Amino acid sequence: MAELDPRIYTVAWIAPLEIEAQAALHMLDSRHSGRFRMERGDDYVFQAGDACGHNIIIATLPAGELYGTGSAAALASQVKKFFPNLWFGLLVGVAAGLPNLSRCPPLDIRLGDVLVGLPIGDNAGLIPYDLGKETANDGFQLLRAGHGLARTETVVRSAIGSIKLMAPHDADEILRHYKMIQHKEHSLGTFDDPGQERDVLYQVDERGIDSPVQREQRPVSKRTRIWYGSIGSGEKVFKNAQKRNELRDKFNLIGLEMEAAGTMDRIPVGVIRGVCDYGDEHKNKEWQPYAAATAAAYARAVLEKIGPITSELVQFRLSTLLV
Repeated sequence: MAELDPRIYTVAWIAPLEIEAQAALHMLDSRHSGRFRMERGDDYVFQAGDACGHNIIIATLPAGELYGTGSAAALASQVKKFFPNLWFGLLVGVAAGLPNLSRCPPLDIRLGDVLVGLPIGDNAGLIPYDLGKETANDGFQLLRAGHGLARTETVVRSAIGSIKLMAPHDADEILRHYKMIQHKEHSLGTFDDPGQERDVLYQVDERGIDSPVQREQRPVSKRTRIWYGSIGSGEKVFKNAQKRNELRDKFNLIGLEMEAAGTMDRIPVGVIRGVCDYGDEHKNKEWQPYAAATAAAYARAVLEKIGPITSELVQFRLSTLLV
């Protein structure tokens, strides 16, 4: 089997869950056959390929691994060590969306929408909501006011900004990529949309009693929306709507996920998440494939906006390593 050269790969696509990695692989233009040389202490097997002119490695957690910030940190550390010429990274997968229909205008996030971590005003693009300290006067205080993590590479934020400029038609940019994967098969089915009629949001009252919210279905042409803002990252799996809402309102969050806080200080990734649940007791895995696919489609759009490193520059980087 051919041996792959880790020095020619410049983009790290981190997809912690199996379904996220499967969606990522379908977004490649081609997969590179072969394997990377490994030594004792190398714990991860990486997939390789290319898309939009970029040589890409796809990193995912081993089968059966517990997900969360600790596992993501270990994975990101080995990615950074293994691939010396990384230019930028993307953390792509699923997350809980946090609608807020009481806002004006309403934050009507729905299953299958895409969340993109981006600083808005004074808010950081990623909030490590459980990193901080308890104080006598202020209660829980975020580490460095929630700005303790490395920032996403400028070129990634610039590509995201280029897509965002197309709003409210920015979702059109990802739909053509989603169609590449829509009917592809995975172990439990396809990446197709489960249907808006199966997307039910429950609102919880002050007594903790929840009831379904009546929302009009979106027109087919506007089925998917992209939301930009602060995404919360931590170790907790949320299945309590009241606590979810408290966290949402306290930090002005659009979503919650469990890997970015462990990844960012090692590789400053762009965080792209498809909404697969609402972080309450009604969450299940039905929407994960579709959400993973819409997130992967947005990541592909980001890659398309960034021109690849020229072969001359790659050769120059390799020559400096060989001297």
